[in-house]
Order: sequence, then C-alpha cells, then structure tokens
Amino acid sequence: MRVIAGKYKKKQITAARGMTSRPTTDKIKENIFNILGPLSGRGLDLFAGSGGLGIEGLSRGLDEAIFVDGSIDAVKAIKHNLEQVTEPTEVYRNDAFRALKALNKRGLQFDLIFLDPPYRKGLLNQSLALIEEYELLAADGLIMCECDKEELVDCRSFERIKEEVYGSIKITILRGNTNDN
Repeated sequence: MRVIAGKYKKKQITAARGMTSRPTTDKIKENIFNILGPLSGRGLDLFAGSGGLGIEGLSRGLDEAIFVDGSIDAVKAIKHNLEQVTEPTEVYRNDAFRALKALNKRGLQFDLIFLDPPYRKGLLNQSLALIEEYELLAADGLIMCECDKEELVDCRSFERIKEEVYGSIKITILRGNTNDN
C-alpha cells in the first residue's frame, strides 16, 4: 500500500500486523479523491486500520487529522505510518462510538470523515447516526463511506452526492447540511 498523490506521494503504508483489514485499492482510492476534490481543514479517519485514507487526505491538503481504531496493532501501524507526516495528527485506540462521543465533548467538527468499518455489521449506519446527532460534520463537510455493495447507506440528513460500485465494494459520498435553519 502507498500514498498515490500529493505531498507524500509514493510513501509506503504498512498494514497492521495480523489484521484482516481490507485496504482500499489504489484505483478505488484515486476515484474517491477525484470525487472529493481539493481538500482542506480537519479530517477524521474512523475505523482507520492502517490510516491509509487519512494519510492520503493529509497528503492532498487536509490541515490535520484524527485517526481512531479499536485494535492495538492498527494503532501501532498508524503511528508508524505517520512518522514522516508533518501535519498535526492524533491517534486513538478506542471503540468508534465512544470516540465519536469524546470528539463531541471536545466540540470538534470535521471537514472530511472517512468511514470504512467492518462490512455487514451495521457499524456504518450507527456511525452516521452518531455523527449527525453529535453534529460532528462541519457545514458543507463530506463523509466518505465504504461498504459492501449490498449494504444500504442511511443518509440521514446528509445529502448523497455520489455513489459508485467497484466490484463488491460501494463508495458513497455524503455532504453535510448547509441550511442555516
């Protein structure tokens, strides 16, 4: 695995030892970031695995990022992968839902959130519900969801701006509510 564009282009990404994660392929990653366009602001890589999506986001313009994964091996891999990254980052070993609650208590909002949870466990839609409830997405912010192509993505109050299927994987891009009501 590697960073495919931007400041850290060609940087190798080490996978977590013993993990059964599904790293996002270069082709899918390139398509995701083409859809997302220019990046800036704060990112959140929830269910981060090796941190590849968040690091790609930093490479392409995010100013800072927070990485969350429940696995100690994943957190070790993320920290290793961030060694040459100069942007501010935070890495937490935590349950995703507890992490979202903690981020809410800190009053944080994110311009880009990566959601790539284990497939077919309901974690994606539970995460979206908490992101909405805690108002963690900045106005006009984006959420990138990766899931099994058969999984239904409950958009909640978010606007679905793009959905693509790549083999057995579905990528859904959601935008935050920009209404001032």
